[in-house]
Amino acid sequence: MQPSVIIDSSASSAEKYWHTHTIVAIDVIRATTTAISAVLNGHECYPVESIEMALPLAASLDRPLLAGELGGNMPYGFHLNNSPAHLAARSDTERPVILLSTSGTVLICEAARGSDVVIACMRNITATADYLKNKGGRVAVIGAATRGEFREEDEMCCAAVAGALMDRGFESENAATVEIVDRWKNAAHDAWTVTKSVKYLRDSGQLDDLDFVLGHWDDVDIAFTLSHGRIVKCESTTSEKAGAESI
Repeated sequence: MQPSVIIDSSASSAEKYWHTHTIVAIDVIRATTTAISAVLNGHECYPVESIEMALPLAASLDRPLLAGELGGNMPYGFHLNNSPAHLAARSDTERPVILLSTSGTVLICEAARGSDVVIACMRNITATADYLKNKGGRVAVIGAATRGEFREEDEMCCAAVAGALMDRGFESENAATVEIVDRWKNAAHDAWTVTKSVKYLRDSGQLDDLDFVLGHWDDVDIAFTLSHGRIVKCESTTSEKAGAESI
């Protein structure tokens, strides 16, 4: 069977691809960037879709860090926001991270109910495409819609992954996927910064995360998957680009 790829958005769309596709979950600002950066920094990372899931999991782990946001606000009792810059800078890497976000971790958990899940962001586009090429089959690249919107940063990252797969021989499953890939294929790496997500980071004084995302474009030669509730490095892509550990 010819391998194929389709782009979609929102956690609610994941169910359509259960049992038929590998799902690539993308939430550039900020859940998948935070998760990947946490794992690269040495943390175990457990995405959850609700506080009700986070609290019993926290009780089962040794000194976990609760990281995340709901509606843009850090929940009461959490240690830090959904921040890739802050997690990448921490030295207590022996502490596992429980990650909660409004959209991104919900997408990851929803996708995992019926499919293999690959975690991607701007940091590992090429590695993700290489991993999926070796895996073959049908792939759904899904952006985590924020307040019902397919934000520009996620659309661009989805387009980059899907375009890389098409360059590797995957067929597009619909015209909309081709249109999104074409829209972004020649765009500058910062072309997405007109998004409402960036306005939120600016208005809330969290531009360090914007700088982090912009400063880490496709710098990691590792794909990541969800295994038994934890985000792990794929064994088939274990080498990193020079300097990628210096996060």
